[in-house]
Amino acid sequence: MILVFGKNGQVAQALARASDEALCLGRTEADLSVPDAAAKAIATHRPRAVINAAAYTAVDQAESAPDAAHRLNAGAVAEIAEACAAAQIPLVHLSTDYVFDGSGTAPRGPDAPTAPLGVYGASKLAGEDVIRASGATAVILRTAWVFSADGTNFVKTMLRLAESRDHLTVVADQIGAPTPAAAIAEACLTIAENLIRDPAKTGTYHFAGAPEVSWADFARAIFATAERPVTVTDITTSDYPTPAVRPLNGRLDCHLTELTFGLPRPDWQAALAEVITELEIST
Repeated sequence: MILVFGKNGQVAQALARASDEALCLGRTEADLSVPDAAAKAIATHRPRAVINAAAYTAVDQAESAPDAAHRLNAGAVAEIAEACAAAQIPLVHLSTDYVFDGSGTAPRGPDAPTAPLGVYGASKLAGEDVIRASGATAVILRTAWVFSADGTNFVKTMLRLAESRDHLTVVADQIGAPTPAAAIAEACLTIAENLIRDPAKTGTYHFAGAPEVSWADFARAIFATAERPVTVTDITTSDYPTPAVRPLNGRLDCHLTELTFGLPRPDWQAALAEVITELEIST
């Protein structure tokens, strides 16, 4: 059995669909805001591996709730990592491109210097640090721009806006890689099995979709794929101020992940068509 922290998030739901072996625990089963809840869950279930897909992901809200963000993204992560280390259970932990400052245009490699711009990124970086300090057999898998037919994400937001709007302004100077939750789930499962066989693969890796795109061009692709008559005008990040500063460059170098685990970058355009079809069927 593979224990998954997280139940309602996009990746957790994809994991539940991808593997009969995945046991997904939500807040009711393991409230990570409560100290020792994670360690107790690991001791109770004694899994072959643990995947941590739980996180505080409200980027703007984190700016005014730093304690809550750090509790879930670092405090609970420390408990998970220490319990895994003590029981010699491999851990796969999801992190984010927000640990970087987003400067320049080059893709960031796993060893690139980190410099988060806000509370969310800082809390996720703190989570990475406690995993490394724990001595657990672990992979930290950074990803970005997650989308699926579940939860809240950019694809679903754009389609909702298309119901009442025929024109939108969308930020065009933030560049990144939309990543299907289903592909992240499959990557987590593959990596977990690799860690069980070969703990030497412990480390930090990147996994994101291809090709890179701006939010504005991603929106255009969404409307084109869904055949919605919505036009998009480019704006800059400074035209759309938010409480949290977003990195302009979210490009991630994923070569090490493909080399080590045989996981190529997923084609987000093909996945987008599948997600939109799934959403249309469900409505």
